[in-house]
Amino acid sequence: MERRQRTPARSAKGRLNAPEPARIEGLHLPHIEAFLEEGEITLGVMSPAGCVAIAADSSDALAMLKRRSGESLSDLLLRLDAAIAYALDEGDFIDEINAP
Repeated sequence: MERRQRTPARSAKGRLNAPEPARIEGLHLPHIEAFLEEGEITLGVMSPAGCVAIAADSSDALAMLKRRSGESLSDLLLRLDAAIAYALDEGDFIDEINAP
């Protein structure tokens, strides 16, 4: 019999029983904010890469970042904001998910 991880218990309202999320007040992400007018940002778990942050528009993925061990969500978002700026300025995309 194959063992699988249990999914986290959900409360009666359908929310995960998780600790209070970290506050990201005052976090300035100008490139993400501007990019959202024409593209999309995806945050989530992608097997087998783990937690990822992806910025893509209709034709290209500008940045595909893997969350580093111990990296906070705000640090990941700051790296994504910088990666979007780099991709738009330099024309070079960052791919940490499919890197050799």
